Amino acid sequence: MSKVDFIGLGVAIVTPFNSDESVDYESLGKLIEFQISSGTDYIVALGTTAETPTLTAKEQKEIVRFIVKTVEGRIPIVVGIGDNCTSSLLEKVQTIDLTGVSAILSVTPYYNKPTQEGLYRHFCALSKVSPLPIILYNVPGRTGVNMCAETTIRIAKECKNVIATKEASGNLTQIKQIIDEAPEGFNVISGDDAITTDVVLSGGIGVISVFGNAYPKEMKWLVDSALKERTSAAREKMENDFNELFHLMFVEGNPAGVKALLEMKGLANNVVRLPLVTVTEGTKAKIQTEFNKFA
Repeated sequence: MSKVDFIGLGVAIVTPFNSDESVDYESLGKLIEFQISSGTDYIVALGTTAETPTLTAKEQKEIVRFIVKTVEGRIPIVVGIGDNCTSSLLEKVQTIDLTGVSAILSVTPYYNKPTQEGLYRHFCALSKVSPLPIILYNVPGRTGVNMCAETTIRIAKECKNVIATKEASGNLTQIKQIIDEAPEGFNVISGDDAITTDVVLSGGIGVISVFGNAYPKEMKWLVDSALKERTSAAREKMENDFNELFHLMFVEGNPAGVKALLEMKGLANNVVRLPLVTVTEGTKAKIQTEFNKFA
């Protein structure tokens, strides 16, 4: 099992669609090349930003194959594999082709709201069968359950192939506790663009970014600045330049905001699959105003 630290900028890549909502592989290939040429450290496929719940099992497999083939080993690839049924998750992990993939990103079970003990047992079961290192993904705003710091640390100590957590709780106290108490070799990755510097300056190792789809060079600079402790420069860049765009990316849901931005940049169509819808004209106009500042 090869060791990848996942320090720096990871980008949760969108799934571009054609006007008929079929997967736009041409644009996906261009996006991947854009990421690699811009210095992105690794790509996350089939995450929330990829609209994975709206993709068929066949599409998911083909997207992973396409990304692996396009990347050609130039940067690591993380693949999102999650489920709110533990047995179904174990079956997925044991049957999916993970050739060319460096790690799995696995979200806390959603909808059925397990207890902390249930979360612990779920990830321990995954740890026993996973052929790859595992990055936990805690995003209570989407799943309905928060994995507390004590549970994350418990998993980290007992499951040696669980190497990191993507924390999107927004709770900096919780995040700092994980950083301070986790065993050596277990890392924390920000799951929220807007608090990237806070997480990194607390001891985190980077971010898995949505905004990086459109502005990877800028996000790479932001993360590297924080990692090198150029505190004032990193904060100034975030707060003065990007803060409004960070907010607009999520005001009507992800990835609706970033897909509007990607279309403005000529990188992908502004097309999402139901039940998601494109951002309203009012929000789109605000994104356009912010975009024009950097054009």
